[in-house]
Amino acid sequence: MKAPYIIGIAGGTGSGKTTVAEKIEKVLNENISVITQDAFYKEMYNIPVGERNYDHPNAFDIQLLIESIEKLKKGNDINIPIYNFKNHRRLKETKLVKYSPVIVIEGILIFYYKELRDLMNFKIYVDTPSDVRLARRVLRDINERGRSIDSVIDQYLNTVRPMHIEFVSSTRKFADIIVPEGGYNDKAIDFMTKYLKSIF
Repeated sequence: MKAPYIIGIAGGTGSGKTTVAEKIEKVLNENISVITQDAFYKEMYNIPVGERNYDHPNAFDIQLLIESIEKLKKGNDINIPIYNFKNHRRLKETKLVKYSPVIVIEGILIFYYKELRDLMNFKIYVDTPSDVRLARRVLRDINERGRSIDSVIDQYLNTVRPMHIEFVSSTRKFADIIVPEGGYNDKAIDFMTKYLKSIF
């Protein structure tokens, strides 16, 4: 069985990584499986709220993510965690990810870890202005995760923004292509999807 083509999509919170992944998935249809780094958060239910940092490289179980990708590269299906953002724990259930010719990994810090980067064939960094990213994060966390606007802003100022500056933004240097404005950059999406279609 041919090893899958691994695409990494990185960028700051709210940059549009998921939208880019969804548009690539729509074009390639059944030839693709998508894995989000968010599924590999470590449990934080026992850490005081004020001490939780979801944007630091140590917040993720990266070894499990790497092992999962390696299994996919060998042609195996895998089961990945399902993370509950309301109680900050992993569910007992897992999500089945099937082997596909194309595997997309998306997350804020996937380019930070060399061992994970080395598994990727093509790396995309989604670059979106900080005010746009903040607005998107506020809407997402309020509507999807039951957060208050005060808690979202407080988290952004105390951990999200400083971690982006320290760890996330510098990883753009590892990208093969940088996409301004994420999934709303139709020309970049068209270029990438045509390239990927030419491979498969």
